[in-house]
Amino acid sequence: MKKFTLMLLSVTALYIGSINVYAQGCVAIRQFSGLGNAVGQGNMLEKGELNISANYRYFKSFRHFRGSHEEPNRIEDGTQVINHQHGLDLNISYAFSERIYGIVSLPYQYNERSSLYEHGRTERHTTYSQGLGDIRIGAGYWLLSGEKAKKGNTAIGLGIKFPTGDYASTSTFYNQGENGEEQIKTVDQSIQLGDGGTGFIVDFQGLWNLKGTYFWYYDGFYLFNPRETNGTPTNRRRENEAIMSVPDQFALRTGVFNSFEKIHGLGLSLGGRVEGIPVRDVFGGSNGFRRPGYIVSVEPGISYMKGNVTGTLNVPIALLRNRTQSVTDIENSTPDDKVHGDAAFADYLINFTLAWRIPKKVKSPFGTLQ
Repeated sequence: MKKFTLMLLSVTALYIGSINVYAQGCVAIRQFSGLGNAVGQGNMLEKGELNISANYRYFKSFRHFRGSHEEPNRIEDGTQVINHQHGLDLNISYAFSERIYGIVSLPYQYNERSSLYEHGRTERHTTYSQGLGDIRIGAGYWLLSGEKAKKGNTAIGLGIKFPTGDYASTSTFYNQGENGEEQIKTVDQSIQLGDGGTGFIVDFQGLWNLKGTYFWYYDGFYLFNPRETNGTPTNRRRENEAIMSVPDQFALRTGVFNSFEKIHGLGLSLGGRVEGIPVRDVFGGSNGFRRPGYIVSVEPGISYMKGNVTGTLNVPIALLRNRTQSVTDIENSTPDDKVHGDAAFADYLINFTLAWRIPKKVKSPFGTLQ
């Protein structure tokens, strides 16, 4: 049982915390993650224990898609939009009991967006945003306990996303107006720090032993954003796209993990994931500007655990990228002219997590701390 528990720790450290949704491009309006998957090692905490983790993510989006069709001419012509996005989440979980845990996630972001079309279409310039994102808090419940959970378990969670991130971030835009002066305007939706809506999260996560040191993992979440628009101008010309939408978001992952017996603490995984933004929200209206779409990726990963500290690296590699037709695209279309906006996507996402599990009793030079 002890050997199995150590394997579970290694597996859980690898896959939980790596579902953070960046959507790897202009589809998502910001990085985000499900609550239960934002922390790591949550199902191995005993009552009174803590888990603290820092999750860093980075991607560069530059390949333009309209539907699932790539437009390589954008790169050839030098007209592509290039986003560099960095995210750092500080996540803390606490076990109230063997089966109930609480979570808080504090995100910080730094973003750069380089383009021609936002700066008079004559010169390439860069806009920026940085600061606190939308804070998430919540709780989860493991369905099994004791001997029933020795081969695996599944948890369901509920949470709230607070509109703490600036959803009207501004930067300097060049070659504006008739005289080509500089102007301070709101940045593109893809690099806004928040969406301005209070969201409700439903998530799940699970882990099951298949045979020996092989495990099946799965996790996912859906963010319900009832607010329709947030009042932030998009600086776009069409009237129905003048204000930013507050969209739902979703993600789903599954795969297989192997914990190596001969190299204690080392684990490898291979899985798949899908993530994105729907065309229409489940609750509330769906008007305003958004770039809906989804990404299907293959996701290799590696982890190493030393004592109560674990480092993990996941690199989702995009296989399918689809910028779906939005509500405003449909509204602006005619029988003779189908409107279908584009979006820039990345080839891959770098996702690194460092987690520290704090047992209830911690040894120190001064004795045992309760």
